Amino acid sequence: MASIQKRENGSWRARYRDTAGKEHARHFPRKIDAQRWLDEVTASVIAGTYVDPKTALTTVQDWSVVWLRGYENNRPSTVRQAKSHLKRINDGFGNRALKSVRPSEVKAWTARLSDEGLADSTVYALHSRLGQLFADAVHDGLLPKSPVSRRTAPKAGKQRAYVATTEQVWALHDAVPAGLQPAILLAAFAGLRIAEAVALRVSDVDFMRGIITPAIQYPGVELKTEESKNPIPIPQNLCLELSVNHARWGSETLVTNEWGRSISPHRLEHYFREARSAVKGLPEGFRFHDLRHYFASLLIAQGLDVKVVQKSLRHSSAKTTLDTYGHMWPDKEDTARAAVAGVLAERLSTRATREA
Repeated sequence: MASIQKRENGSWRARYRDTAGKEHARHFPRKIDAQRWLDEVTASVIAGTYVDPKTALTTVQDWSVVWLRGYENNRPSTVRQAKSHLKRINDGFGNRALKSVRPSEVKAWTARLSDEGLADSTVYALHSRLGQLFADAVHDGLLPKSPVSRRTAPKAGKQRAYVATTEQVWALHDAVPAGLQPAILLAAFAGLRIAEAVALRVSDVDFMRGIITPAIQYPGVELKTEESKNPIPIPQNLCLELSVNHARWGSETLVTNEWGRSISPHRLEHYFREARSAVKGLPEGFRFHDLRHYFASLLIAQGLDVKVVQKSLRHSSAKTTLDTYGHMWPDKEDTARAAVAGVLAERLSTRATREA
């Protein structure tokens, strides 16, 4: 319901009630201005883009606080990452009203982040988080449209998959302290991630059958996906290598420090960097996770198809496997050429026989 009334001082009072029954009013010097305002409000209600004027003043900082409360039921590590992203976002837009942020400003913000030296993948993740924040604000009725879209997105940054040689893998294995050597084996020959490797318990390994069944990751929390819990078959000689620490210390975990106690990913990364510097040919940016790439390359080199590699790496989809490792499969050009040549050769042979 909307109306326009002339006041005693000569101004025009336009008012309406929103869908929640709340009354809103503004005063204009001319009736035509009041009518134009009401027409705009009515059009936004019909189009489904109406936003309460007071709600529209919500700042990015205020909304991020509310948004985070609803996000805190996620995994602790996921929430920590979100908090880190929100800090960056609020540094750039915190005191701004949600409705005031423009697409051009989003693009300028991502450009500044790149200029600060952040990796392309980090800038892309921050842009994605900003998009998530604004999309939920739209869904909650705080603004009609998000300024974040594919048109404002920075380049994603390609995943760097450095594959070490077998000699380099063994050199890394020999360079780390003895208690950490199972971590190298678990990453390079079973594809475990660092948080999974340090948390892997003796009870998670069936040494008789040669099967690893990851159940938790550091610091004792559930794995991120159901696929991560898939069993991993390993050979008996690897089982023997993995059991060394437990045999010596009676440790609960396979990866231990020098006193037979479990270790954090941070400490493992410290020792890993020291070992990396002692291995010839490894770049400075070589990470523990790159041992997982070695595992993938090992499987692909043995001629295993994408579904088997996907299952071994515990990827949620074959697309993830192909996007990351598709270039490692042998080039099929010659195979395709040979297949076509074979069909044509058979046809030509048949035709030659008829003509003879």
